[in-house]
Amino acid sequence: MTNCYLVISGGQLSIIDPGGDVKDILREINKTKAKPKYIINTHGHWDHTLGNKIIKKITGAKILIHEAEKDFIKPAPYRTGGSGAGFKVDKFLKDGDKIKIGETILKVIYTPGHTRGSICLSDKDFVFTGDTLFKDGQGRTDLPGGSEKDLKKSLEKLKKILKPGITVYPGHGEIFKVKK
Repeated sequence: MTNCYLVISGGQLSIIDPGGDVKDILREINKTKAKPKYIINTHGHWDHTLGNKIIKKITGAKILIHEAEKDFIKPAPYRTGGSGAGFKVDKFLKDGDKIKIGETILKVIYTPGHTRGSICLSDKDFVFTGDTLFKDGQGRTDLPGGSEKDLKKSLEKLKKILKPGITVYPGHGEIFKVKK
């Protein structure tokens, strides 16, 4: 139900939002023959982070997430707002940070609203939007840390960045290209 993506460049690999079946994700990683470098979470909800701990243990990839998710990712039941995952973060991200994966450089775009620490990751030709933007809508704001006001500002920010033809990789649903 959650989209997990592998970014492969120059013999390196990063996993974005490994919330699904860890066996399937590891099988796909092994097929690439690339060296896992990072596990990047667009936000801290369990459906995007569930595989973090196991994948890190097996691959040695470093876990990255926005600094505004610090309190959210502490071990806690999902119903209280925590991710319940209890994983250790190797680096907290900030708006404008750049993540180098082989020849690819992803820019961190801070897009709070779905959660306090939601981010998108952009390159010149594509963007990973997590649960900020979907093909037919936007992320929920009714969960702990969500804010309709912040999400509206984040969508306006993305509107300025997303040029026609750019491919959008959302956290759920279909991949799509930005139209006019």
